[in-house]
Amino acid sequence: MSGDRRRTPPPMAVVVCGVSGCGKTTVGRLLAERLGQPFMDADDLHPSANVAKMRRGEPLDDADRRPWLAAVRATLQNHVARGEGIVVACSALKASYRHQLHVPGGVRFVHLHGTRAVLAERLAARGEHFFDPGLLDSQLATLEPPPEAIRLDVREPPQTLVHKAIDALR
Repeated sequence: MSGDRRRTPPPMAVVVCGVSGCGKTTVGRLLAERLGQPFMDADDLHPSANVAKMRRGEPLDDADRRPWLAAVRATLQNHVARGEGIVVACSALKASYRHQLHVPGGVRFVHLHGTRAVLAERLAARGEHFFDPGLLDSQLATLEPPPEAIRLDVREPPQTLVHKAIDALR
């Protein structure tokens, strides 16, 4: 057994959260790979009405998010119930949303944060995605930084963020 394997945490449910453009998908995929766990992007679970709304530059409200968060929670719950880990990229902007994602057996949160300028620059450079960059301000206004989360600054390279996340998850 290699040193890395012994140092890798046991299977767990991890939600990589933050506003759009913070690198949830990139860091989440790398973290899942490093942990040997599956990865899921919660954006893939948005109902088509939510995607259409965001494409039009309209922020989602709590009612829009309710069925989406229920689908994300069901995915987390299924993995935890089977004793399997999973890494999910999910904005989880409010404390109430994160509360909806908690499942028996636990979920750990990794919060990626950065300045508005850094996030706006990343969104401007991003290719094909349904999220309208004009919604960044509404997401920042909605964000309730999670005190229980592992907080990581997005100015660092993704591999560094993954290393720090794994150290904190141990």
